[in-house]
Amino acid sequence: MRKKKSKSGDRKLVAKGSAAPNTVDEYLARVPKPARSTLNKVRAAIRSAVPPEATETISYRMPAFKHKRVLMWFAAFSDHCSLFPTASVIEEFKSELKGFSTSKGTIQFPVDKPLPAALVKKMVKARLAEMK
Repeated sequence: MRKKKSKSGDRKLVAKGSAAPNTVDEYLARVPKPARSTLNKVRAAIRSAVPPEATETISYRMPAFKHKRVLMWFAAFSDHCSLFPTASVIEEFKSELKGFSTSKGTIQFPVDKPLPAALVKKMVKARLAEMK
């Protein structure tokens, strides 16, 4: 019997273990280097732009920042890292995202090269403005 490929082909969440992580730190501890370092840089950029009362959470087995509702997610996969800032934010920043692989709600980037922190911060601010 053949196994069905997931929708994303062989690209699987790297931090996928037998049990879903309960915290962002637990998720990141399961991610191998250099993706862990890359995600820590993305995490720091997001954290620096969110309101102080925003919290980190795990949603859909991925790290996310929440302020009333989820602002954006980030994750490591077998061959890339991704940021999920919503489709409207990606559309707003499509010219600045040239050179990165994007889809409706996802930005993919190499495991050893985080998105520019200044761009991540601008996307967080745009997402916060859209949620008001």
